[in-house]
Amino acid sequence: MIIRNREDIRQAKRIVVKVGTSTITYANYSRNFTRIDHLARELSDLHNQGREIILVTSGAVAVGTDRLHLPEKPRTIPGKQAVAAVGQGILMNTYEKLFAEYGTTVAQVLLTRMEMRDRHHYINSRNTFMELLRMGVIPIVNENDTVALDDLKIGDNDNMSALVGGLADADLIIILSDIDGYYTANPATHPEARLVHTVTEITPAIEAAAGEAGSARGTGGMMTKIQAAKQAVSSGISLIIASGSEPNVITRVLQGEELGTLFLSRENRLQVRKRWLAFGAGCAGSLVVDDGCVQALQREGSCSILPAGILRVEGTFEAGNTVSVRNQAGKELARGLTHYSSDELDKIKGVRSALIEQILGSKICDEVIHRDDLVVL
Repeated sequence: MIIRNREDIRQAKRIVVKVGTSTITYANYSRNFTRIDHLARELSDLHNQGREIILVTSGAVAVGTDRLHLPEKPRTIPGKQAVAAVGQGILMNTYEKLFAEYGTTVAQVLLTRMEMRDRHHYINSRNTFMELLRMGVIPIVNENDTVALDDLKIGDNDNMSALVGGLADADLIIILSDIDGYYTANPATHPEARLVHTVTEITPAIEAAAGEAGSARGTGGMMTKIQAAKQAVSSGISLIIASGSEPNVITRVLQGEELGTLFLSRENRLQVRKRWLAFGAGCAGSLVVDDGCVQALQREGSCSILPAGILRVEGTFEAGNTVSVRNQAGKELARGLTHYSSDELDKIKGVRSALIEQILGSKICDEVIHRDDLVVL
């Protein structure tokens, strides 16, 4: 379903709920059992109503830090991975026990970028989610911090929630945080900042106002939530940012109450393959295109990317990789599969397609990215 207003939220059936570290732990990194119990009870009650729930949770590193009696979270990657290995089991055991009190079965799902990069892995992960939901199970998702390297990390669970939402065809994503929504400025430093209840378009001004600050316990700030919202709405999924400390916040949101900030989705729903192209596959490089190409991309129906419209090639990549398409100001416009490598594109950028074979000695096709392999963001 496409959610166009708060009233439509009442009909949402498949919901992804993301809880941040600050929502389920205290400042000393220990677990907030009251919050976790309320979360398990509320989600179980919604599950009993016939809703399909996926929980994306942060907190493994904080919980591991607490169990190991460390004064603060480790700053090295091996240190973080070690405490995450300790914390993941403890956190999952906590969820399993509390959900079981309400008769709900849960399953742990650990993801990295690897499951998103490869289309076969992507489809297999999607099928796993669908089967768990069919069985009446609530999947509990976290990034596999114990093994993920930098180039395989999704990076934060705000973006994870958007990826999972697209993967599982969710109707709505709810991100619970230590802030009650998106403000026109940082309310901690700007008393005049006001809460925005509905966002219909994520503009550069909205991104600029998001800032980068997050809590000491978590990894994300408002900026990662805006990035997640961009991914969600581009996939046809509305997203809400709300306060995790608000009583019965999930239930009240699903009853249409005006809590937090609602980012309204676009009308269209990306097909699974294009969703993978846009948000699953990692970008290996970028193509900077001219104004004519920018205008063509913004027209209804999109277009193919031809070498004549390419001004600059950034990064090193091979044919078949996913690349980002950007304007001269650096704004990302689209993503797609390139038919030519970065070395080849450096030679044919700015020229007509008829000259490709003459320059390279052979020609795969006229288009650098065919419109069928392109997703406009």
